[in-house]
Amino acid sequence: MNFLNKTSNPAFTKHFFDSNYDTSKNMTVSGIFKKSMFSIFIIICISIGVWKLYNDGVDIKWFSMGGMLASIVISIVISIRKHWAHILVPFYALAKGFFLGGMSAYAHARFPNLPYQAIGITMVTFLVMLILYQTKLIVVTKKLRSVIITVAASIFVIYIISWILAFFGINVFIWGTSWFAIIFNVLAVVFAALSLLLDFDYIERHKHTSEKYKEWLATWGLLVTLVWLYAEVLRLLRKLAVRF
Repeated sequence: MNFLNKTSNPAFTKHFFDSNYDTSKNMTVSGIFKKSMFSIFIIICISIGVWKLYNDGVDIKWFSMGGMLASIVISIVISIRKHWAHILVPFYALAKGFFLGGMSAYAHARFPNLPYQAIGITMVTFLVMLILYQTKLIVVTKKLRSVIITVAASIFVIYIISWILAFFGINVFIWGTSWFAIIFNVLAVVFAALSLLLDFDYIERHKHTSEKYKEWLATWGLLVTLVWLYAEVLRLLRKLAVRF
């Protein structure tokens, strides 16, 4: 498979909205939408539960850390066993709920209402990118796809390396509130948003042709991007709040 034909989203290996079509055999946008809403509902419910535990004085550190690690493991398994997606994607949403619940609760405790602002920005960004894609104001070309993939992969590698170094007490600049850290965060937000364009493009080019089970893969892909975007927006808002 041509590398340039992949999106920056690991889940995604002709007209965006569905028309009259037999949805029983092939992937459809409506099927992806329903599964995405179901998965987001799981994330919201679990996040609220973890947030409540934090407010009740429970140490949620391991809830958040465990959710992050579990989501990584589940993502790896989905990448290898794609036909298990219908079983694993709800568990991925469950794990992300624990992670985002902890992350949001900590942010809200120090900066009240910051998570709500991040949610609002994420939703607006999603709609803006969808409009830009639908109106063809931004056209997804092979060159654009290649740039987004390269930068997004580089950001991911930097996060992995910095996370490993943190276990040895080495603090990498991206976690601070310096201008370099803020610029890095802005870059991450921009490319998380651009990754949505690649996801939309994949769905538009492959709907009605891929097998039905791939709706769960597409759902997983959108979740990966949306969670990444929300997390980056929340980090950026926190850094700006600390600095200013």
